[in-house]
Amino acid sequence: MEIRMWDRLDDRLWPEARQLYLDAFPEGKPVRIIENTFAKGVGLLFVALQDGETAAMALAGPLRQLNALLIDYIAVRPEHRRLGVGTALVEEIARYARSKGMDGLILEAEAGPEPENAERVRFWERCGFTLTPYVHQYIWVPEPYRAMYLTFDPARPLPTEGQELFKHIGGYHSFVFRR
Repeated sequence: MEIRMWDRLDDRLWPEARQLYLDAFPEGKPVRIIENTFAKGVGLLFVALQDGETAAMALAGPLRQLNALLIDYIAVRPEHRRLGVGTALVEEIARYARSKGMDGLILEAEAGPEPENAERVRFWERCGFTLTPYVHQYIWVPEPYRAMYLTFDPARPLPTEGQELFKHIGGYHSFVFRR
């Protein structure tokens, strides 16, 4: 497996990654907002290739005030799940963030009672993330979320309070949604 990262939307791999994103998140951010993220210079695309096919993709962006990287979306093709592809992708994202001197990773996980949400949280916990107890409700999205974080160095810890993390996550979203 090969994992690549771009800070622009590569014409060769973006179409496949975009389709994987749309399949996994049919009600996620509109593609124009994702493209705006890259136009504003705050988007990163990670793609895991298996035998030349896009097996997984992730979209991320810097939370500069926290000196952390937000994993905004990650999707693994169904036939590649439970084979370590998602874990390898998260490890590569962490390697990238460390190489840029960042202090950790942040993400938001669905907090609803559905079993698939609990399964996703367990995946992130296996990757080393900590779930915060605070449940955040966006005004424009029906499902509730909880922040998760992974601090690289205990001497430079990320905030552990969900409300604080969501201030930064919300700031990122507000920035990329602005025209």
